[in-house]
Amino acid sequence: MIDDSISSKLTSLGTALINQADARILIPAQDQSTGFWFGGGNVIQDSDGSILVCGRYRNFGDSRTGTGAGARGLELAIFRADSPDTDFVKIVSFSKADLTCNGREVVSIEGCTLHLTDDGIELFISTEKDDTYPESHKDFQKPGTGVWSIDRIHATKAEDLSPSNIEEIIPFGEPAFLHVKDPVTTDLPDGSLGLIYCTHPFSWSSSGTAVITRAPGSTEYEHVTDTMLHRGPVWDIAAARVTDRLPVPKVGAFADQPNQSLYFYDSAECLRQLDDNPKAVARPRGWSCEEIGGLALGNDADFPYIESITVEAPLFVSPTGTGCSRYVGTLVTDDGIFATWQQSQDDLSQPLVGYFLSNEKIAELLA
Repeated sequence: MIDDSISSKLTSLGTALINQADARILIPAQDQSTGFWFGGGNVIQDSDGSILVCGRYRNFGDSRTGTGAGARGLELAIFRADSPDTDFVKIVSFSKADLTCNGREVVSIEGCTLHLTDDGIELFISTEKDDTYPESHKDFQKPGTGVWSIDRIHATKAEDLSPSNIEEIIPFGEPAFLHVKDPVTTDLPDGSLGLIYCTHPFSWSSSGTAVITRAPGSTEYEHVTDTMLHRGPVWDIAAARVTDRLPVPKVGAFADQPNQSLYFYDSAECLRQLDDNPKAVARPRGWSCEEIGGLALGNDADFPYIESITVEAPLFVSPTGTGCSRYVGTLVTDDGIFATWQQSQDDLSQPLVGYFLSNEKIAELLA
């Protein structure tokens, strides 16, 4: 069990960082209406000190009725800004046709993540590809849909990233973890790369989080777990998608604690929108593509074991639209922490929004 005083301080940090009221729109969706968003990526600081964010533009479409229902994930884009409070300018863009891998057409672009390396930068990309389910489960595949997997490209700098060297890193898996998507990169204390990603079973009835690692200097990946974060008992019973790892700042009450990390995760009570009983207490439920968020905590020495500290209710809910608040990414800078996330608006679009929390405020919250 996690101590209540520890949980209280960390939830205060989380809500101050994911500031729903004061966040500014960084990158709007391509249309201000339901089913349109930008996000599903991460935020990093480039070697020159500028800020990079990546994500995908998603336009209206519904995978349950086949890809002909809309454009869905149609463009992956990378943006650069001089600092968290300046404008983000698009520097790289890839279409679905650009990201063909192993001869398989891309049906939809999903989440992505940037990661700096010793000799440049790499981009992990998840896409839905025109492929078939394993023979044993082929009857479960809906017409017009594909299978998700994760690829990688690399270059010496972000502007030079190109699909010319695209390679598949994580193929689709066994039926219980068939679809793999939404990669998250994190540098672990031992120097390894942790590649965290979302999984879905063949039935699309839930989602979970898996992890592979890559040792320093290696090009090989080692499978660690398919169940990094177990789905919870209440608001997060349908999904457990980790989107970011944030080392807990070593200040205040945490100055002498073992190294720990906060993990932001997306979830929902159900995958389909449910009608509330008008006589019941209204509560944010979340559902597929409109997830809400929570926090988990883990000791770095025990990675990838983590435990939710938002067991009974979500922590991150947009005050407007559907309440959707998801795909958190964080960047630790010399002056504080910069957070980005997708946030539902009154018009039901989900732009990428951001907020910067200063070191002074962090020290006050964790005192």
